[in-house]
Amino acid sequence: MKLSLGPVLFYWDKQQLGQFYSEMASLPLDVIYLGETVCSKRRAFNLDQWLGLGRELQAAGHAQIVLSSLTLIEAASELSSLRRLCDNGQVLVEANDMGAVQLLAERKLPFVGGPALNLYNGHALVQLLDAGMMRWVPPVECSAALIGDVLEQVRELGRPLPEVEVFAYGHLPLAYSARCFTARAENRPKDDCQFCCLNYPDGMALTSQEGQALFTLNGIQTMSADVTNLLADYPGLVSCGADLLRLSPRAQGMLGIVDAFDRVRQGATPPVFVEGCNGYWHGQAGMLRVEEVGLC
Repeated sequence: MKLSLGPVLFYWDKQQLGQFYSEMASLPLDVIYLGETVCSKRRAFNLDQWLGLGRELQAAGHAQIVLSSLTLIEAASELSSLRRLCDNGQVLVEANDMGAVQLLAERKLPFVGGPALNLYNGHALVQLLDAGMMRWVPPVECSAALIGDVLEQVRELGRPLPEVEVFAYGHLPLAYSARCFTARAENRPKDDCQFCCLNYPDGMALTSQEGQALFTLNGIQTMSADVTNLLADYPGLVSCGADLLRLSPRAQGMLGIVDAFDRVRQGATPPVFVEGCNGYWHGQAGMLRVEEVGLC
């Protein structure tokens, strides 16, 4: 089992990003994803700087570097940036929308199919394999059973399986919108947001009128309120066919998270209970911690 570090989904300034990746460079990570996936206005690093950081991380360790694309393309300038990303000529690209898939397929380049591509069956997966996809990150709401069924369909279609990378830790990215929720919450227009996402390094918590945590707002992205944590489900991750586990960055505590997952993949006994939700993995509501409510 390999461990991957997903792209930073929140808006951090250049100093915070630099410090974070400096800490990550020495950790036992097999793949590190870089780049902006949420909002094109977040320009702490440009493409050349992301590539430079990737070279530094490769020199410091053995991790494969992957550049992640935007999930929602809304303007000609963003399409132009996407073309530059696909033409980087140095590192693998994670395609997070079908525009990126088309550009990479036209260039006959291999790519990672990101979790926002909405691939839910073997026939769709085969089409993307024909386009050049070599690694599949299932949508975050996929259960172990669904992933297993999709891979079985691919086998029945007579095709070799791609690498499978499961989102195993972090706030789940659930939906994207043209509207910026963080700017709206601060009564700012999206075009003059003053980069207010910087004030929320782990997103903005959204609760119900009864005070129940519901979602985390992150610019145009709606995320889960709680983090998902599949560390206790490690045996099921192995049996379903996962090749990589994605750990999504948070502002605090990532050193301990990487260490915990690394110890379990090295043979330590998985914990019985962990902090975080895992409902989706068991085919239940994503916000549930199924062990506590007796569903597994």
